[in-house]
Amino acid sequence: MVVNPIDIVHSLEERVEDILHNCTACGACANVCPTPSIDGFDASDPEQITQGILSLLKTGQGPDNAEAWTKGCCGSGFCQSVCEHGINPRFMLAMAKLKLSKRAAPQERKQKGKGSFKTMSRGVRLLSRLQLTPELMAKLSPSSHPERTTAPDIIFYTGCNMLKTPHIGLLCLDVLDRLNVSYEVHGGPANCCGILQLRTGDDENSARQGGKTIERFAKTGASEVLSWCPSCEIQFNETLLPSVIVDKSKPFDVTMFSIFLARHLDRLKPLMTRAVPKRVALHEYPGSIGVTDSVIAVLSAIPGLELVDLGLSRAGYQLGTMTNSDYAKKHVAELLRAGQEAEITTFAGIYHADHRELIRHEPYWPFEVVNYMDLIGESMGLSRPDLYKKFRLMQDADLIMSEAKEMILANNLDLEDMRDQIINEMLVEEILAADPQKHPHGLV
Repeated sequence: MVVNPIDIVHSLEERVEDILHNCTACGACANVCPTPSIDGFDASDPEQITQGILSLLKTGQGPDNAEAWTKGCCGSGFCQSVCEHGINPRFMLAMAKLKLSKRAAPQERKQKGKGSFKTMSRGVRLLSRLQLTPELMAKLSPSSHPERTTAPDIIFYTGCNMLKTPHIGLLCLDVLDRLNVSYEVHGGPANCCGILQLRTGDDENSARQGGKTIERFAKTGASEVLSWCPSCEIQFNETLLPSVIVDKSKPFDVTMFSIFLARHLDRLKPLMTRAVPKRVALHEYPGSIGVTDSVIAVLSAIPGLELVDLGLSRAGYQLGTMTNSDYAKKHVAELLRAGQEAEITTFAGIYHADHRELIRHEPYWPFEVVNYMDLIGESMGLSRPDLYKKFRLMQDADLIMSEAKEMILANNLDLEDMRDQIINEMLVEEILAADPQKHPHGLV
């Protein structure tokens, strides 16, 4: 299979034309979207703001509230089920955002995309190798794959940034091994979905990057790709794959990992034999359709584990992609406070990027912070050390480098590069200050 990136770009343009032809600006998508109330712009006339999105798509110009909606879309996905005209409103707003990005000069867009990709690649390369031996690195992020006589059952797709928290990926592979599922592992910057370039308006390089990854996936013959990352899943299922239809069908399906586990719960449940006597609250989002329900289904099958619903409102599809920083701070603070009031023992996140943020808060609250895969592993007798959490909680670059000196030497990492990455990523406050005493007034 050969994917021409220009064909993808042209297909995106054609799909936008289809939206312009089919959308009636009824406003159903605007009615269910939480973004206006989060960002505080006027959406009292849902038909007007939806018509504004169509104007953006058509001319690149639209009313202020339509631009605010476009820029503020956090991908909650409530709109996915309300359109009666076959339109995906989240894709519609993604294309409107692309239109806004294209106000910048082409070279500026390309440079921004290139810079974002370079920064991400550097972080993934250094932080993954800070934690993994070369042998484990080759298992979770292989540089090549042996020739096969038969296609694997699935591809396990890490995406890029999951490799910064590699214990999660290793647990996923351990579970697949116990399920006797054959797989190939793909991921890392060499197999990027192209989302970083798309966000900067560089649709050609986004299509080129994502198209190459689609070619590699198709070459395996696997009919299903299990994605860990929700951004990657949305990029493939909503942007790329509908633009590479072959003989009226996609070359493969992309499914979130937790949904695959829930689908095979009849095989997984007998393996989860160890009791995990914990009161667990989930850190979850609605935007990746079916993920929360699937995680709840799997965790509910663990002996002794009690799930606690904190009853808070939900928006977005992961913490790191929330566009309103004040809302994100308030959201995290409310979750932590609610967890304490509910007397939970465990706060379990779903996604890797959220895990990197949430673990910083653990020392200040009476519960542990883990990923849901840690709980599945615990019930199956599987364990992988969360070294990212260990190092981040040290909050001392020299101590981290001393603790990880064997990995640094084994992976031949440059000491100054490693120190810079630790300081710039592991030691910084990102969304919300870890110490509750430093939370902005009124958040807790």
